[in-house]
Amino acid sequence: MNPLAIPVLALAALLVVACTAPPRQLPSDGDAERGRAVAALAGGCGCHTPEHGPVGAGGVEIETPFGVFYSTNITGDPDAGIGAWTDDEIEGALRRGVLADGSVESPVMPYHLYAGMADRDVVDLIAWLRTLPPAETKNRPHEVGLPLPRTAFRFWRLLFAPSVTPPGVAPDSGVERGRYLVEHVSICGDCHTPRGVFGEPDHAMALAGMADGPLGEVPNVTPSEDGVGDWDEFDMVALLQDGMLPDMDNVQGKMAEVIDGIAGGPGYVDAPESDLQDIAAYLRTVPPK
Repeated sequence: MNPLAIPVLALAALLVVACTAPPRQLPSDGDAERGRAVAALAGGCGCHTPEHGPVGAGGVEIETPFGVFYSTNITGDPDAGIGAWTDDEIEGALRRGVLADGSVESPVMPYHLYAGMADRDVVDLIAWLRTLPPAETKNRPHEVGLPLPRTAFRFWRLLFAPSVTPPGVAPDSGVERGRYLVEHVSICGDCHTPRGVFGEPDHAMALAGMADGPLGEVPNVTPSEDGVGDWDEFDMVALLQDGMLPDMDNVQGKMAEVIDGIAGGPGYVDAPESDLQDIAAYLRTVPPK
C-alpha cells in the first residue's frame, strides 16, 4: 500500500465523521405562524429571495473573495425547491451544513451560526417554509475557483464550525434572549464581524464591522465610540423597526432589506417589538471594539 494511503484514508474518515453528525429528534408540531416571526427575526431568510420575488425562490448572486455563489430555492417546489425534503433534511441544511444528498454546504450559508437555533424555532421555521408557494426557479451552480470545492467545504466545517448543542427552547426574554437572537437567529455577526483569509469569522472582533468586505462598508455595532456607544435602546429599536438612524438619516442596501423584507417576505419590521428590545439590550452589553 502507498505509504500516503493510510493518513489520507484516516483524514477522509475524520472528515466524514465531522460532517455527518446525526440529526436531533425534533418536535413534530411546527407552528407556521410562529415560524413567520422566526423568519422575520432572521431577516426573512432574505438571501433566498430575489428583488422581485417570489419569496424563497433563490438565485440571488452572492459575491465573495472565493467566487460567486447563488442562493438556493427554499420554496415547496418538489423538484426545484425543498418540497420533497423531510424536516430532518431541512434541519440538516439549516444547522449542520449537510444537504439532502449528504454533501456539505458552502459556509456562505451560515449554518455554523444557525447551529445554535433552538429546536422549537427550527420546527416552526420549517413549518413556515412549507407555506411558501412553490417556485420553479432552478438552482444555479456556484462559480467557485476552489479545487474540489465540496472537499474544501468539509475542511472549512471541520476547522471553523465547532460542534454546538442547541437548546430545545430559546430563552424567553431579556439580555439572554437578545444574545440568542443576535448569535443564532438574526445572526448579526454574519455581516458585522470581520473575516479571516479563509472566510472564517474573526471572533476577537465580533460585531466590529469592516471597512471593505463583500458587502462593502459594514458598521461597528458594539458600544464603542466608533460604534453605537452613544445610542440608547430606543435608538436601536427604531433602527430595527423602520431603518431610522438617530441623526434622522435612514439605512440603505442589505440592512434595509432585512428590516423591510424583500418582495413581500417578512423582515425585522414584522418581528415582535419585545424581541427587538432584547436584541438592543444585549448589544449594549457586548465588549466595545
